[in-house]
Amino acid sequence: MTTRESTILLFRNTMRITDGHLEGFRDAIASAVAFAERHGPQLMVETFVDEERMLAHSFQLYRDSDAVRVHWKLADPYIQDVMKHCRVERFEVFGEPDADVAAGVRAALGEQCELTFHSRIAGFVRFDSALQA
Repeated sequence: MTTRESTILLFRNTMRITDGHLEGFRDAIASAVAFAERHGPQLMVETFVDEERMLAHSFQLYRDSDAVRVHWKLADPYIQDVMKHCRVERFEVFGEPDADVAAGVRAALGEQCELTFHSRIAGFVRFDSALQA
């Protein structure tokens, strides 16, 4: 399979943390990521915080659109807990989700933030060797 035919999806979620909620946000994210690590279909989840600007950036890598649907079914309580402490400011989808997942992302976000989709040109994944280095 060439990378142009790849079904891999990378989500980047930029969240504005509510004033006074940084610790609650940190706790909710830690719980959500721990759950995803144990039960989620994601190949990778990484979340970073910019305390000065009260922004957080979450990256999630999925094998395909089916994995995104599994994530949505499993993680809703954790997503709701995180959202008590922030709002989505920008959401980016890298790769080509199927029509159902694209519509689901649009519906979940509504008009609350900027949403963009980016088509793949080329790439590769090398997790096994990177994790052993």
